Parts: sequence; structure tokens; C-alpha cells
Amino acid sequence: MTLQIDILTLFPAMLDGPLAGSIPARIQEQGLASIRVHDLREWGLGRHRSVDDTPYGGGAGMILRPEPVADALDTLRRPDSTAILLDPVGEVFRQDRAADLAGRSHLIFLCPRYEGVDERIRTLVDLELSIGDYVLTGGELPALVVIDAVIRLLPGAIEEGFGLLEIPVEAVAPNPRQPRTTFEDDALEALAMSIREVGVLQPIVVRKAGNGFELIAGERRLRAAKLAGLATVPAVVRESDDAESLR
Repeated sequence: MTLQIDILTLFPAMLDGPLAGSIPARIQEQGLASIRVHDLREWGLGRHRSVDDTPYGGGAGMILRPEPVADALDTLRRPDSTAILLDPVGEVFRQDRAADLAGRSHLIFLCPRYEGVDERIRTLVDLELSIGDYVLTGGELPALVVIDAVIRLLPGAIEEGFGLLEIPVEAVAPNPRQPRTTFEDDALEALAMSIREVGVLQPIVVRKAGNGFELIAGERRLRAAKLAGLATVPAVVRESDDAESLR
């Protein structure tokens, strides 16, 4: 199944270059994802294709008005679509959300500009995402971050041995040759809390085993990731024999 992605933006040129090179380009060439960039002004109002308005109740600056967004979503949306607003007050984007979005069939990203969006726009989307506690000039860079994190999780997107991989936690079997099998509950819970906040900072090390993987190093991190509710973990895949898997 090809993941369909549509992006609504006022500055398509900001997205065209990054999506046309490196791994995102290869993923699209393989047919794993299809990404289309749309100029929101196509749905703008009047002769000048207006997409902005003054804030209700006054205030400085302009905001993105709801009518063009509603029309654009009406055009692009399907029953299986997930519409996403990139916004500083949204849910902080993490790896488990990336894994969730990689399992969906159609994503629509709305990249706001100006001083924010009309509050009615929030009722038109399914999800609001933020990539961190700082201010950017628009939603284009956050959209690129989220899309890159999502499409690299698609099956077949990243070849084995191509640097760092994201693999399902349930696909990793314990190493029966590892001497340490028990960990303190308090220590695991503390690590799980840290992982919920910042993710898994150091990848585990695995080797291929049947249709899945066998752990070489990182048992404590893997258990804590499961405890934290992560669907995937970063991992380095190595070729090793039984003796090497103990090192």
C-alpha cells in the first residue's frame, strides 16, 4: 500500500527541494509514498486569492482564515484521511506518533503562517502536532520533519545495514546467551519515564533472526521502551555469530 501525503502551504518551494532528494525521493520512486504539494492560494478568496484575515477582536498581525482551508480539505479529504495542523500548541511529535502515522493511508498536512490560525480551523483537522517548544516562521519545516520521520518507517523504505533503523519492539527477541536477565523495577520505570519524555537516545543493537531480530545489546533500554508504550525503537542491525553476540 502506498502512503498518500498531501501538503497545504503558501510556500511550495520550501518543500519541493527537500522532498526531491535523498531518502524521501527514493521512497517515492519505489512507490512506497506519494507526496503532493499544494499552494493554499488555489482555494483563496476573491480576485487576489486571499487566505489571511485580521484576528477577531483585534490585535496585531494577520491569521490564516478558515474558508480556504475548509475548501482545500473538502477537495483533498477521503474517508481514510488524517488531517494534521502543524502548530506550536499541538501534541509534541515523538517516535511512537511517527509509527502510528506510518500505518495510515492518507495524511494531509496544513502548514500555517502569519500570527497563527483562526480557531475554527482547529475543528477542521484530526490532529495538531508540534516539533518542539520554540517559534518558527511557518509550518513547512515541521511538516518536513514529521514526513521524514514517518516515511522512513514504511516497510522497505530503509535497507538493512543503511545506518540507523526503526524496528517494532515486538519483533525483537531476547538473547538467550546474555547473562543478565533481571532488572530493578524502579530503575526500569525511571528509564521508561525518561523515554516517554525524550525518546530512546541510544539505539539497541540487534541481529537478524528469522523474520525478526535477536537482541545483542540494550536489554534494559528495550524493556523500558516497552514499558513506556513505544511501538518502535531505534536499532543498529549487525551481522554476528553467537560468540560475537555476547561481546
